[in-house]
Amino acid sequence: MKEELKNLVEMATEEAKSIKTENDYLNIKSKYLGKKSKLSEYMSSLKDMTVEDKKKYGPLFNKIKNDLEALFTNYYENAINGEEKITFDPTIPADEKNGSLHPVTIVAKEITDILKNIGFMVLEGPEMESDYYNFVALNVPKNHPARDMQDTYWLDNGALLRTHTSPVQARAMEKYGAPIKMCVPGRVFRNEDLDASHENTFFQLEGMVIDKNISISNVIYVMKGMLREVFKQDVEVRLRPGFFPFVEPGFELDCSCTICNGKGCPTCKNSGWIELCPCGMVHPEVLKMSGVDPEEYTGFAFGLGLTRMAMMKYKISDIRGFNSGDLRFLDQFNVR
Repeated sequence: MKEELKNLVEMATEEAKSIKTENDYLNIKSKYLGKKSKLSEYMSSLKDMTVEDKKKYGPLFNKIKNDLEALFTNYYENAINGEEKITFDPTIPADEKNGSLHPVTIVAKEITDILKNIGFMVLEGPEMESDYYNFVALNVPKNHPARDMQDTYWLDNGALLRTHTSPVQARAMEKYGAPIKMCVPGRVFRNEDLDASHENTFFQLEGMVIDKNISISNVIYVMKGMLREVFKQDVEVRLRPGFFPFVEPGFELDCSCTICNGKGCPTCKNSGWIELCPCGMVHPEVLKMSGVDPEEYTGFAFGLGLTRMAMMKYKISDIRGFNSGDLRFLDQFNVR
């Protein structure tokens, strides 16, 4: 293993020299220090080692991790500091440009307009959320293994940054009862390693319908109709079984990747499909906890990735551009 670790460090050291931009820095850091990196794989093997090997390799793994992190940061800071310094001159005439809407804002408005036309009301909820609404009210009690899937940002005051827009489901049922049709566009947060298709701050749209005699065919009908309106063409969709504690049964709804037309690209991980929408029938326990009688009402819920929808609509291959603050990125949309 020592030889493998030596080779890993040598490769990382050589690759660090290519760091010129923030994207370079984040990509290399994710590759060598992220959750799916070879070093993380070695570190996770500690639990199966003998006590003697744990004492031998544990400190070594930590040293390599700290050394590589310092190395990557050093190359990144040197690259940034080496750039030509730009000073502000208030006498220079302003380059007047009209502003434009963010692509996620454009997509969110399109989708909420479509849903409003079929009777959905648009709601909002807090981004700093309680444990109860983010988890417990959605059938995820304390110590439930599904919490590990959320990669949650916990705050010092005991609250958290919401990991999905689903808490508004419970808030809406408590406030309005049933029947109800509602959607919730909003920002959510996950402690993710950044790459071309993953961000730690992104946007979702929650949708839920509670009424009598609702079935999974209703959610398929709504989703296909909505995607057709957004992309101005029929979009192929598929359902895969999926586990989400707040729905039963649960599904993953995928749609054909519009960036590569289903041929395979980095954004769809060469599969030809984009994971777009976890969905399913609202769990009876969720209905019950929010004061709705599951013997009388059923419903479906879906969580749509607005950021991924914007990527597909505008054929954007790297999700990090959305939060970059680069005005050149926004200029290409020119929608007001």
